[in-house]
Amino acid sequence: MKVATFNINNVNKRLSNLLGWLAAARPDVVCLQELKAAHHAFPIAAIEAAGYRAAWQGQASWNGVAILARGAEPVVTCRALPGDPADTQARYIEAAVNGVLIGCLYLPNGNPQPGPKFDYKLAWFERLIGHAAALQATGAPVVLAGDYNVVPTDADIYPSKSWGNDALLQPGSRDAFRRLLAQGWTDALRAHQPTGPIYTFWDYKRDRWQRDAGLRIDHILVNTPLRDRLRSAGVDREERGREGASDHAPVWAVLDRPSAHAGTGRRRAEAPARRRGGEA
Repeated sequence: MKVATFNINNVNKRLSNLLGWLAAARPDVVCLQELKAAHHAFPIAAIEAAGYRAAWQGQASWNGVAILARGAEPVVTCRALPGDPADTQARYIEAAVNGVLIGCLYLPNGNPQPGPKFDYKLAWFERLIGHAAALQATGAPVVLAGDYNVVPTDADIYPSKSWGNDALLQPGSRDAFRRLLAQGWTDALRAHQPTGPIYTFWDYKRDRWQRDAGLRIDHILVNTPLRDRLRSAGVDREERGREGASDHAPVWAVLDRPSAHAGTGRRRAEAPARRRGGEA
């Protein structure tokens, strides 16, 4: 089972890039961020023509998240991160796909910091940590994939001092990411490549793609029941170099499919939906 995350940075503007990558990479599940499209404007017809079903939460001009599943229907369990009913930003969607619970997230950027945007980032992160702990407690296989807007360590950014004051590198952001991992989540990319640079984002400014001046901010985390099923992970860097590309590249991880008790795994993955009242 190949699970991927891709900050598409405007799904309609970059639809041809997305469809080309889907045809070439053939992921089973894709988490998309920054749709930048109202809910009704999501290009579902083109996505379905490519062989994928989808669940999405749109928002005009900003944010927006989606889960695509090849040849399967995502069973939505929630459409917003629990913990703040007043938060209307489309940053989280969760669905069961083939016995695995998939959480797709777009964590707030937080700039400029300090200030209210950074406060919102940290508060959102705390809600994510709480929800992730609840998901771990179910015993279901879970993936949390998306644009975390966190550079975990200095090894995850090109040698530079220009990002020192950025919200992506602040101690509070990094500490929250460490505390999330400490629940028992495995960082798929780092499990596959423990050392050395791995980049997933190259800013459009200052020829950062041409200079390979990248950052790693897109992450796929798998929980304890999936740790031994993780087989490989990587970044489709070449997508960043295509005409009209997003400033992010797709990140993917391959999980072994369960050889037995698959039905039980699916029921456990869908259990949170029943406890939260199903699709919102």
